[in-house]
Amino acid sequence: MRAVLAVIAAAFLLAVPQALAQPREGFGDLADQLSPAVVNISAAQRMRSEANLPTFPPGSPLERFNDLLGDNPRVANSLGSGFIIDARGLVVTNNHVIEEADEVEVVFTDGRTLPADIVGVDPATDLAVLRIRGGSGNFPFVRFGDSDAARVGDWVIAIGNPFGLGGSLTAGVISARGREIGGRYDDYLQTDVAINRGNSGGPLFNMDGQVVGVNTAIFSPTGASVGISFSIPSNIAAPIVRQLAEFGETRRGWLGVNVQAVTADTAEALGLASPRGAIVSRVDPDGPAYAAGIERGDLILAFNGEVVPDDRRLPRMVADTAIGSRVSVDVLRRGEPLTLEVEVQRLDEPDAAPARPVGADSDTPGATPSSRTVFGLTLAPVTDALRRTHRLHPDARGLVVTAVEPGSDAAGKVRVGDVVEEIAWTQVSTVDEARQIARAAAGESGRPVLFSLNRQGQFILQSLRP
Repeated sequence: MRAVLAVIAAAFLLAVPQALAQPREGFGDLADQLSPAVVNISAAQRMRSEANLPTFPPGSPLERFNDLLGDNPRVANSLGSGFIIDARGLVVTNNHVIEEADEVEVVFTDGRTLPADIVGVDPATDLAVLRIRGGSGNFPFVRFGDSDAARVGDWVIAIGNPFGLGGSLTAGVISARGREIGGRYDDYLQTDVAINRGNSGGPLFNMDGQVVGVNTAIFSPTGASVGISFSIPSNIAAPIVRQLAEFGETRRGWLGVNVQAVTADTAEALGLASPRGAIVSRVDPDGPAYAAGIERGDLILAFNGEVVPDDRRLPRMVADTAIGSRVSVDVLRRGEPLTLEVEVQRLDEPDAAPARPVGADSDTPGATPSSRTVFGLTLAPVTDALRRTHRLHPDARGLVVTAVEPGSDAAGKVRVGDVVEEIAWTQVSTVDEARQIARAAAGESGRPVLFSLNRQGQFILQSLRP
């Protein structure tokens, strides 16, 4: 019987195409080649006490507690990963790894540590670009590949800094493409590569040693890897990185419309063979679409000569269009096809941060902490620009969620673009107010606090823990 089973197993292995088999030699050669260009990111934020608490006199046995209880700065550290993309020391990582940082350092595999400046960040895609200060100026680097060529089932490896342990390599396959987890430009690669806290900002490599993704988030009820991780595709990351490196900010195109999906029933009613395109649900009267004659109810089928497959793809197509260019927009209006010409304008993105050196305290003496984070939510007051960026409901009042910290209790419950209107049934209008109310409601025990959200005009009630 054993002999029969052995023959069957051998026949099965011979039938498996070589391309689908696990690499017989492992990933050692790739690790040797790529690891020197992958760095650990150490970001520190100087924090000041929010209350003028008494300090202990010099020489007192309790003097060591002054840093915790007094007015002296405290330092909050975060660890992540990144990778060098040119010999001059340009580094790519996640925005949430270095957000609000006063000091950023990169740590190499050989133990060297060098300071870095923040060149620019893009909260919308959670990307950041750093520039290493000092060093040889001839750093090892890796290159972006073509993420559109990556297929479900392809082998990929991640190199990063999980849990601050240092350079680690994990391997797996691409599980799915086009995943959406709450952002406006989401088109994530899903993998089963083991990604944990500290891997954020690290590279996802294909078997040619090219970066096809930037590891950004995981789906996990425990906070650790359960085999579902998400990476920003290189074809989305690379143009953003180029803009941040050149301008210190992103320069996205803007059409000035809100769109919704075409359902199967809607497609049938419109005479389409299958759902495609994006239906215009609102036109900004100050936007270029309004000036071009685009109307609410129009079905956008093509933009700049490229077919619009769905409502998720259109914002990316517009964002990638050069500012000031005139493009054609093919629409279906009440059953009649029309082609309109629109001049793409620049999207106003108030959350984008320009280049700045880190290491100098940007706060004035005695100022309160500059953090805009409450219970894992990065918040900002509602502005006209944010209304356009996140397509907020006209009645929304309060604080806009501009980022959600991966691994926090809010992850999976709150989305970017939600508006926090009340915390513990109390209206909020400033971040400091929100922080104080949330902390008071949570108490010392850290009990859950009710957040009232406006999500595209719908009332959502979520309980969040600190």
